[in-house]
Amino acid sequence: MKIALIGATGFVGSALLNEALERGHEVTAIVRHPEKLQPHPKLHSQKGDVYNADDVARLVAGHEAVISAFNPGWDNPDIYNLQVKGTQAIINGVKKAGVKRLLFVGGAGSLEVKPGVQALDLPGFPAEYKQGALATREALNLLRKESALDWSFLSPSADLAPGQRTGKFRLGEDQMLSDANGQSRISTQDYAVAMIDEVERPAHIRQRFTVGY
Repeated sequence: MKIALIGATGFVGSALLNEALERGHEVTAIVRHPEKLQPHPKLHSQKGDVYNADDVARLVAGHEAVISAFNPGWDNPDIYNLQVKGTQAIINGVKKAGVKRLLFVGGAGSLEVKPGVQALDLPGFPAEYKQGALATREALNLLRKESALDWSFLSPSADLAPGQRTGKFRLGEDQMLSDANGQSRISTQDYAVAMIDEVERPAHIRQRFTVGY
């Protein structure tokens, strides 16, 4: 498939890029710093401005699917406003380009830890991640208003870290998944497997879903 990947050099984006290329897909990586990408026969790098819907439209046109792993940076003091601004520009740009399929890297903060209670609304939610979590929740709210796009939003488990690519995990919906030890975790490699699976075999159209062990 021809996939456009926004944020391909980031923490999650780089895992998505590796998984997509390993499966033989042709990937256009839309990044701020193309020089960070390693050459690959099926990789095409493009420098783009995700805050500009026209720029997004130009870069994603002609692709079968767009994956957004966009994140302005967890240490950015204006992460909430920038994340929401970028999300809206990406949505508008993808629609303008006439691409129907849009997949978003979501956050774990908006997953329910008990009925009606999301993780980010708990008193002990880490302050340093609060604004980013609020922004990714707003991204989900924006997507839920979109009827013209076949969107999917994949939230990781609470602990997302580099690890093994096992290909063995569970999928859920709006509730946080936990393993037998009560831990909510997934490797970035297995998160990428779940996302590229969804690109290849859509099963969560206009839905948020989650992945965990």
